[in-house]
Amino acid sequence: MNRAERTRLVKDRAREAGFHRVGAARADRVETVDCFRAWIEAGYHGCMAYLEDHLEARVDPRVLLPGARSVVSVALNYYSPGVDMDPVGAGWGKISRYALGDDYHHLVKDRLFQVLRGLEAADPGLEGKCCVDSAPVLDRYWAGRAGVGWIGKNTNLITRDLGSWVFLGELILNRDLDYDEPLPEFCGACTRCLDACPTGALLEPYLLDATRCIAYWTIEYRGDAFPAHITENLDGRVFGCDICQEVCPWNRKFARPTDVEGFVPRPENVSPSLTTLGRMDEMTFRQRFRKSPVKRAKLGGLLRNVRHALEKREGPGNESPSES
Repeated sequence: MNRAERTRLVKDRAREAGFHRVGAARADRVETVDCFRAWIEAGYHGCMAYLEDHLEARVDPRVLLPGARSVVSVALNYYSPGVDMDPVGAGWGKISRYALGDDYHHLVKDRLFQVLRGLEAADPGLEGKCCVDSAPVLDRYWAGRAGVGWIGKNTNLITRDLGSWVFLGELILNRDLDYDEPLPEFCGACTRCLDACPTGALLEPYLLDATRCIAYWTIEYRGDAFPAHITENLDGRVFGCDICQEVCPWNRKFARPTDVEGFVPRPENVSPSLTTLGRMDEMTFRQRFRKSPVKRAKLGGLLRNVRHALEKREGPGNESPSES
């Protein structure tokens, strides 16, 4: 099997597994490693100490898979239309769009393993490693290198025909492929994401201070108290934030419904009652958010988020609704 045939096989298998975009890049050391180090040293990662771990693996896929020659980047569309991210009323909460359905880690990785098994059967001696963002891999970097999209000013990976509503994954292989060209950056002079961020987390184009980001505080942070600038701008958000994606012209124009059943929003998680969320016990939490990304916050974190959200959303005459 020559390189062109193998490349065609890899991409065909990825599309057959349901991935919406696929590209390939040479497996070598990340070119932006100094920028990543500087970001960490500036403390912009906050309490996410895991980003400091396994640095060599994170910046060189050949550490994760000795003998690696290629990184195949895939994207899976998760957008569902008709989800009102700005519900009217003081007592309603908001959960980030990516967490309204099933946990993407399993859905993406299962498909990657399906691709790898097919490649191993067709190409004896081929070895590979499947990765999602729980592995020490800079997935947006590789998606950019492989021509899947470009990293926008909001630091999200943006594709030309799906916007940024995509989950990313990687398949590291010990085979050479024909490599795709990186796309140019198509954000132009637009600064809507920077202008819309209520907490100023986007310090400048392509630079995110996670410690000013609502998603960081409602998902990653494990303490109890929020800074005033976070609480004041929650607007009912209890898990994540999509503002910088919602305003992006590429999403407004090109987002299209996902065909992945697992990503269809669970009705009870769209504009949930803050009062109901705040009354959950451990069993109720586990049942409601089974196989959901929301479980990352744990019950204590979600209840904390609800308390902070209610500080700003409840007031005289604004009773929180209850769910039947």
